[in-house]
Amino acid sequence: MIRILINRTDSGKIYSFTMSGHANFAKHGEDIVCAGASAVTLGTVNAIETLTGVAPEADQGESGYLKCDFPENLSEETDEKVQLLLEAMVLSLQEIEKVAGKHIKITQK
Repeated sequence: MIRILINRTDSGKIYSFTMSGHANFAKHGEDIVCAGASAVTLGTVNAIETLTGVAPEADQGESGYLKCDFPENLSEETDEKVQLLLEAMVLSLQEIEKVAGKHIKITQK
């Protein structure tokens, strides 16, 4: 199962997320749940870097592991853009979870 943890501040802003595991929806190379989750998370990180110039502190490893921490000292305008992209990521991941809930679990805290 893919597990995604979205970490939020007390005010609700996303400051980090971690993804790990494999969906085991289909055999390796044909797993659309893994491909979808990877495309959404990596696409979001790439969009944040390209569109806002903000490079998160990222750690990528085996077994689908990706951890991203976002800087806290951003200008209000940049922070709003980063948050918008991160919220879009969460919505996309939730749509995957709706149709493949046995293979992906999102937790927010």
